[in-house]
Amino acid sequence: MAIYRLLQNSAFGPDQIKVMTDAYEATLNTLRLVDRSDPVTLLIAKKIIEIAQTNERDPSRLAKRTLEELGIRT
Repeated sequence: MAIYRLLQNSAFGPDQIKVMTDAYEATLNTLRLVDRSDPVTLLIAKKIIEIAQTNERDPSRLAKRTLEELGIRT
């Protein structure tokens, strides 16, 4: 999965990684993306990590903000 590869050598702690992976899964579920090798999943993972760096720690808000910032309406 894209987000796990990106987080492998990151400086995020386990709690932050849990928040990001939860937001990632929620976002993919919202978009009904099941193919984890789809290039869109990498874009989503990068956006989640970018937003998480602003200290967002709620997976639901992180997922919602990711969709908004990518211009995706659900």
